[in-house]
Amino acid sequence: MPRIVLLLAIVIALVLLVRRIQSMPPHKRRGGYVQLILGAAALAAIVLTAMGKMHWVGAALTGLLVAARQSLPILIRAFPLLQQWSRKTPPPTGQHSEVKTNLLRMTLDHSSGELQGEVLNGPFTDWTLAEMTREQLQTLLSYCQEQDADSEQLLLSYLEQRFPDGWQQGEAGDTSQHAPSSSMSRSEALAVLGLGEDATRDDIVSSHRSLIQKIHPDRGGNDYLAAKINEAKDFLIKESVS
Repeated sequence: MPRIVLLLAIVIALVLLVRRIQSMPPHKRRGGYVQLILGAAALAAIVLTAMGKMHWVGAALTGLLVAARQSLPILIRAFPLLQQWSRKTPPPTGQHSEVKTNLLRMTLDHSSGELQGEVLNGPFTDWTLAEMTREQLQTLLSYCQEQDADSEQLLLSYLEQRFPDGWQQGEAGDTSQHAPSSSMSRSEALAVLGLGEDATRDDIVSSHRSLIQKIHPDRGGNDYLAAKINEAKDFLIKESVS
């Protein structure tokens, strides 16, 4: 009887863990399954060893394998070469801009004009926008409308690019344009224009001109992003004069 209860508890725990992994962002599920398999192997080794049905060498090897898997993130952070090897995609080499709100982080590739986003808070925390379905994006948009107007406008800029055939804005209520918040810091302004701390006035003007040509509303771009880029340029130019 105790064995049946133990087996049932293990099965329930595995089911709950699998469901938890399935709720993770797709790019994190592989790691979750690997950890689950290694954890199950370690548990099986401990149980079999305690029952005298597994040689101590096998148990030791299983323990070493689990320890190596757990220490891999630390090694990756310690050695940059391992960090580059572990990436699924190569790091971006071109110039990028970043716009961040309470709920989202969006990057714009200067050469291609492509937008990529990540959810920072809310029902899809840690998900990338690229791995979300249209229905999931609709849910996220509704959440943004309830919580943060800037996040709503930033997400709409992505949706307009990803779904050029038309985004049904009416499904999520009022999606009229809102002016971006004016509390921009120097670091945020530099990130929006994709510039470093040593940027000159000419760099600011050049980056602004390049970006605004790609996303200006008259060219099919987005009002919110255009306003953020203009705000970043004005902030940095004014700061350089004072």
